[in-house]
Amino acid sequence: MYDQQFPHKRFKLTFQFLEKHISNTSNILDLGVENPFTKIMKEQGYSVENTKGEDLDLDTSFIRNSDSEVVTAFEIFEHLLSPFTVLQDIQATKLVASIPLKLWFASAYRSKTDMRDRHYHEFEDWQFDWLLEKAGWKIIARQKWTNPTKKFGIRPILRWFTPRYYIVYAERIIK
Repeated sequence: MYDQQFPHKRFKLTFQFLEKHISNTSNILDLGVENPFTKIMKEQGYSVENTKGEDLDLDTSFIRNSDSEVVTAFEIFEHLLSPFTVLQDIQATKLVASIPLKLWFASAYRSKTDMRDRHYHEFEDWQFDWLLEKAGWKIIARQKWTNPTKKFGIRPILRWFTPRYYIVYAERIIK
């Protein structure tokens, strides 16, 4: 539907947002294990290192010890019990993070087969903004987009009009 380089709408929009705010000469720490979007960033010339699969609620040492200029977190914070701790421990001065937004017509995501694949948080945009600001970040830019499906029903129709993803570019507030 999109193209070989960006197989999903969210990948294309996420990359356009990243490219607009972050130079491909920046070193990036991407929270989470290597994934299809990591590969896209690398193919586009970004230098990307991923966390190694550690439980970031319990161990942020890799984040605290990173010398990356930028941290990216694409659909990661909703899986954490304590995203505040992770946000505080980031040493980089720039952050690009996206989350799925809370949908009033759908329950929070919960995999029936993988205990780790659950959303502890599904934020409204103002809640995520507040979390970032409280953790010491100033939001410079933000964007939302929908995630339509080709299924039939009330909820699939609502997905054509209701934003599902929210992305921000933020910079660390110097204390």
